[in-house]
Amino acid sequence: MAKHNVDISANGEATVKVKAVNSKKRTSQLTWYVFLIPSFLGILLFMVYPIFESLRLSFYQSNGTIETFIGLKNFQTVLTSGPFWNSVWNTFYIGIFQIIITIPLGFIFASLINSTARGKNFFKVIYFLPNVTSIVAAAMIFAFVLHPEMGIVNYVLESVGLPAPKWLSDPSTSKWAVILLAVWHWIGFVIIICLANLQAISPEMYEAAKIDGASGIQQWFFITIPNMAGTFAFLLITGWIGALQRFNEVYVLGGPNGSPARSIQTMGAFIYERGFTGFEFGVASAATYIMFMIILVFTFLNLKISKMKL
Repeated sequence: MAKHNVDISANGEATVKVKAVNSKKRTSQLTWYVFLIPSFLGILLFMVYPIFESLRLSFYQSNGTIETFIGLKNFQTVLTSGPFWNSVWNTFYIGIFQIIITIPLGFIFASLINSTARGKNFFKVIYFLPNVTSIVAAAMIFAFVLHPEMGIVNYVLESVGLPAPKWLSDPSTSKWAVILLAVWHWIGFVIIICLANLQAISPEMYEAAKIDGASGIQQWFFITIPNMAGTFAFLLITGWIGALQRFNEVYVLGGPNGSPARSIQTMGAFIYERGFTGFEFGVASAATYIMFMIILVFTFLNLKISKMKL
């Protein structure tokens, strides 16, 4: 009987200990959830609410204080606007050339860095520095460097007897000024991503190719490039998303209307101009959702193309 009582007492103490441990775990978990509340509130306030408020405004004529429900008229206004389609053209023009220049060039630089025996970390830092530079500061520097009269680029071109473009003062060359800035700023990211994937390719594949008599160029074309397909797909998708949302650099270089002659105004700048310059928040909200749909469609197409290549 005494032994039975001892067993009951031991089981009771064990149960109490288990309950205490579980209580501590719940308290610990609750503490972590409490720390997540500020972030959760920030997401609701600065991301979720603006998304739905922008959707609501797209059906209203609004100047920020007075609102009138007008249905789909804002979408009609955007889709029949010449400046909007001009901004779409500028966005795609700059984005396409940025991507087709930066990804192949970044891959070549990454391959060269990967083949060097020394100084890899040095080259990584040098090439990645533009990417961590503020795009606003970089745009201001480019505006000075590409100045038609005081810029160093035109000074060098004239020194060697080449014609000096007007760059940001001429609609025919202003887009290429933005493209040069975009390539310079993004190429470091491309190099780092490509380099990481290059170093993940198994050396045994190259050793087997050497045994079969494959040259370095053949190894690059038949081993390196096929193994980089996933990386190219990732860079293509992220590059398109970033290009379609381009705003900061074109705003610094050409203002909200993309001077000269709206030649560098992108979709993001068009939205800013209509919303915060013209105080047509309904039109700007409608343009935002049209831009979102364009980004969604192109992301979907890129994913499909990437899967076909893979």
